[in-house]
Amino acid sequence: MAHAARLHSRTGMRATTEDGRDVYGPRLQDFRHSFPTGRLVEWYRAGLDVTRELPKLTAYLGHVEVGLTYWYIEAVPELLQLAACYLDRDWLVERK
Repeated sequence: MAHAARLHSRTGMRATTEDGRDVYGPRLQDFRHSFPTGRLVEWYRAGLDVTRELPKLTAYLGHVEVGLTYWYIEAVPELLQLAACYLDRDWLVERK
């Protein structure tokens, strides 16, 4: 059994299928999306400057540029609401 297949079976995760079969349950790759999204939500809640924090997340994920990290961020309602509030706050400060 290949290393990846053993890891999937030990963790209870489903392996990625190459033939497009319809299987259920999370894959290890799915965490590559939920983790960055969760980090951004936490940063917005903590009042951190996400623009300054994003390069840290990029490095943690092993990406060479921030643009590659954007593909892994999911537009979940909570994140969109927090980002919109953050942008509204900045816009109001600039107008004063």
